[in-house]
Amino acid sequence: MIIEPMTTNPLSQLPQTISGVTELNHLGVICAAGADATTFLQGQLTQDTAALGLDEARLAAFCNAKGRMQASFVVFKRKSDDGVEEFLMVCSKDILAQTLKRLSMFVMRAKVKLTNASADFVLYGVAGDAVDTINSGASRSGICWSKNDFEGRNTVVLYPGAGIQRALWCAPAGTPPPAGPVLPSSVWNWLEVRAGIAMVTPPIFEAFVPQMLNYESVGGVSFKKGCYPGQEVVARSQFRGTLKRRAYLVHGLADPHVGQEVFHSSDAGQPCGIVAASAADPSGGFDAIVSMQTSAAQGGLLTLGSSVGTILNLLALPYPLLEDI
Repeated sequence: MIIEPMTTNPLSQLPQTISGVTELNHLGVICAAGADATTFLQGQLTQDTAALGLDEARLAAFCNAKGRMQASFVVFKRKSDDGVEEFLMVCSKDILAQTLKRLSMFVMRAKVKLTNASADFVLYGVAGDAVDTINSGASRSGICWSKNDFEGRNTVVLYPGAGIQRALWCAPAGTPPPAGPVLPSSVWNWLEVRAGIAMVTPPIFEAFVPQMLNYESVGGVSFKKGCYPGQEVVARSQFRGTLKRRAYLVHGLADPHVGQEVFHSSDAGQPCGIVAASAADPSGGFDAIVSMQTSAAQGGLLTLGSSVGTILNLLALPYPLLEDI
């Protein structure tokens, strides 16, 4: 069963045209290569890397033993210049070093090499009509999480934001940027928020199990694969009907910061949620992804920072929520 997305108070008005490319300097790349790369990642991430084909990508999380997310990635498999398959894991650059260190602790005797490959690749976000340009001729150009390869360049179709199609463009360092007008990074950040998928950054390190950010609803968790750190907690949350927190989209006039608390009128003394991502809305105000108690989304007043803070209005999620069992 699925829970239909909220549709209350969608304040933001979509600009008439959003199209272009922007360099994603806030993201970095971890490369996993070697004979055991697939099995190693299979035992560490929430995603089924063993089933990942060369024509697709996935969202994935790296959790601690309690199922709390330490990092999240867009992960895909590619062929290196010498024809060897390797995995690239795109994550927030400000958690890359600590994530690489933690992952490396589990390598032991596995034949896998983990490296910070951020300097080896350039990453761009592509939005609107520019996505059609970079994927021209691709057979799976409009399928979310599909990957298309063009002479060493990889493009991953992402979830749309505010109805605007988006893609991640990855190419070896020194490759000219994809064609298209320059898109302000602030607009890309807003589209990221409106896509309803928050990536792990330092303020929310180990704050959530994947379902608290709706990862199971956007293909970021496989419940059919084997063990990984925190797997029992993640599975128990899903199959025992204990999901009490979800991620929601909100709009307000004040600028929220990641990690800031959100309150509900039913309990002025205790926060009901935490801001997981935020960005300025081009039409005015700010949009945010808030992980909060599901009961807080059923009515009442949401406020930012305190019970007397700026009012937050629920927006519609761009995808349905999978119901826990």
